[in-house]
Amino acid sequence: MTLRQPHEDAVLEAGDAARLRQVLVACSRILAWADKHCGPQFAAAAQDAAEDAGLSRAPGALAGAVSLAIDTADFSRAARSAR
Repeated sequence: MTLRQPHEDAVLEAGDAARLRQVLVACSRILAWADKHCGPQFAAAAQDAAEDAGLSRAPGALAGAVSLAIDTADFSRAARSAR
């Protein structure tokens, strides 16, 4: 088995999709907590992480991307049966 290429669609089983969503929600919560409690040093680290991931360095970009990923998991169309 090889890794899926970026241009190839991914098909996840419902349990896998649910697990990914749970992890994304946990990431969202920890980002919100850290933003509230950790000050400018955290904000700089989050901006660096966002930039490293190819996102904007704008404040909140990483949290926004996580939120969008949750929405993508929630609102993606269902896979079709191969039958």
